[in-house]
Amino acid sequence: MPQLGESIAEATVIQILVKPGDCVEADQNLMEVETNKATTTVTSPCRGEVDIITAHCHESYPVGAILGKIRVSDEDAVAFGVETELVKVETNEFIGDQSSTEKVGRLQPGAVDPTVRGLPVPASISGASFISPRMKARMAELGLHAADLAGIAGSGAAGRVTIQDLEKFLQNLDKHQTTQASTMRVAVADAMRRSWTRPLATVALPVSLDALLAHRKSMEPKPGPALYALRALSIALGENSAPAGRLVGHKLVHPAAIDIGFAVEAEDGVLVPVLRDVDKRSLKDLVVRYNELVQLARQRKLPNDATGGSIATVTNFGTFGLTWATPIPLPEQTLVLGMGAGKFVPHWNEDSGKFEPVMEANLTLSFDHRVLDGGGAGRLLARIASLMTKPNQL
Repeated sequence: MPQLGESIAEATVIQILVKPGDCVEADQNLMEVETNKATTTVTSPCRGEVDIITAHCHESYPVGAILGKIRVSDEDAVAFGVETELVKVETNEFIGDQSSTEKVGRLQPGAVDPTVRGLPVPASISGASFISPRMKARMAELGLHAADLAGIAGSGAAGRVTIQDLEKFLQNLDKHQTTQASTMRVAVADAMRRSWTRPLATVALPVSLDALLAHRKSMEPKPGPALYALRALSIALGENSAPAGRLVGHKLVHPAAIDIGFAVEAEDGVLVPVLRDVDKRSLKDLVVRYNELVQLARQRKLPNDATGGSIATVTNFGTFGLTWATPIPLPEQTLVLGMGAGKFVPHWNEDSGKFEPVMEANLTLSFDHRVLDGGGAGRLLARIASLMTKPNQL
């Protein structure tokens, strides 16, 4: 199993495309695998013949696990970087009174170590004040977290959930219809659980979309409204990156680059493709790549260089007809900028002395209150709104 992304430690095999005895070429697709971020393929490192497939469909394997073996030539093995270990093998041939020996190569594949990064400082989970070792073991077996106990009525001291309470709850579940949660659904649930361990807050501000929509008509290809918000956020953070920093101990660590993600709804979940160095690229330069990543995300085939490492996310919840929402930042991020659906509202025009209809949408900024206060968040959001009303500067 190859390393499929910076934060990916395992993947689930969903389809095997070859069988033992098949001849394969270099970079030929051998299997389709699913991570919590995308569906991708495992390819052949070089040409050869499939010897054995040890992986099974719908089972998960960690990075570095052996999924199968391919018979290759010595030249291809050396070219691929697989080391050979020469060992002596006794033969049945005799020369005089001694048996002869010969040296054969034994392939030693290099180890693949997963690169997994979490929060810069551990975040404890509050919920049950005490969990017995027996309860912890049962929860680990079921893949439950302490926060999941909130939905169970406890009969123990001070309302503590006992092992009997948990088993009774599980028995009652058999009476209800259940469906298997997808890998992505479980991943999203875990990310939101970790995010909610921080003190989060949200500020909001209405912004006029008239100038943005007029500018969009003159563009080809046309940027989506969320891309205008993303570009405005990148400029604001390029001017002052502290709001997107991480508080580690007594130091605020500023981001090394303005890499910003944007939420795309996929089947049974949400993916967050990432645009790199957005503060250094114009709106026009971003449109093609943005549209391309939207399509790849919906197909769950995002490339590795477009996932992970972002410092903030933009989400357009207005696509669902919502005018107001409080999105939650990803665990490794401090900020998430949300954009609601546009609607006509009356706006007082000082020049004409009367109310006039204006297309307006709500912007929301949810943030980690440890890093940013309401005043700083309000000033950042005001700067973003101001930039969006001047789309020619984006």
